[in-house]
Amino acid sequence: MKPKGKIAARVAFLVVGVATLAAVVYIMVRRLGLNPDLDFGAGAYYYADIPDFEHQLNWDTYQAQLPFWVYVVLFLAWGALMYWIWTRIDRRK
Repeated sequence: MKPKGKIAARVAFLVVGVATLAAVVYIMVRRLGLNPDLDFGAGAYYYADIPDFEHQLNWDTYQAQLPFWVYVVLFLAWGALMYWIWTRIDRRK
């Protein structure tokens, strides 16, 4: 016989899953969130598909202080550090 906690967790998971699926179907059927003037299919949700979107932002707000290659090196170093930490954590298990 299963403990009551596991049964309750499964029931809660099932209820949340069914509610989420129902909400997704409702949103899709009602076409909520779509702008009829910008009907690009599934891409309508992405800002890159909106005509002249680059004019909606103030691109001059952020000015880089360092050369671009420094940001690339920092990004790669961060990735290497996270990989190193991840492998150390996995070895402990």
